[in-house]
Amino acid sequence: MAPTSAAPEAFTRAVAGLRAAAPREEILLEEIAAPQRLAPYGFALSATVLRDGEEVASGRLILLHDPDGHEAWRGNLRLVTLITAELESDLAGDPLLPAVAWTWLTDGLEQHAAAYTAIGGTITQTASTRFGELAGPLPTADLEIRASWTPTSDDLGAHLQGWCTMLASTAGLPPPGVTSLNRQRASTA
Repeated sequence: MAPTSAAPEAFTRAVAGLRAAAPREEILLEEIAAPQRLAPYGFALSATVLRDGEEVASGRLILLHDPDGHEAWRGNLRLVTLITAELESDLAGDPLLPAVAWTWLTDGLEQHAAAYTAIGGTITQTASTRFGELAGPLPTADLEIRASWTPTSDDLGAHLQGWCTMLASTAGLPPPGVTSLNRQRASTA
C-alpha cells in the first residue's frame, strides 16, 4: 500500500542516514525496491561482499516505518536483514557457529554505537551435496542470518555501519587496515 502523502520526517531522516553512510570498499550497496505490504513506508538496500574480486556474501537491509508504531517492534521504525554467505565445509557442522554469527550482528551494532531494542533473529547453517544430474561441484555449505531490530533513533548511519561490519565478519573479511596472511603470501609469491 503506497502512501499518497509525503513521507513522514522520521522516515526521510532515517533513509537519509542509510544513504549517507559509506561502507568499506569490499561492500557494494545498491538501492532496491522495498516490500510493499509490511509497513506504510519502506526502503531497502542490497549488498554484495567481494573478497579478491569474488562474491562471498550478500544481504538485504530493509527499513520499515509505521507512523502509528507497532507493538512487536516497540517503536515506529524497524530494520530487517537477510544475509547469506558460503562457508568453508568444515564450518558447516560447527555447533558454535550460530552463536558466533549472532554476535557478529550485536557486536557490529555496539561497535558503531547503534542503539536498538526488540532484537531477534535466526541463524541457519546448511550443507549440500549434489547427486545424479546435479552432481559435479564439491559439497557446499552456507550460512543464513535473518534478523530484525528497532533503532532507538531515526539517525540510522550507525546502524548501516554496524550492519556492514556484520557483513564483513560473515564474509570472513579481515578488519579494516589488516592484511590477510593468505593474501600477503599470494602477492609475494
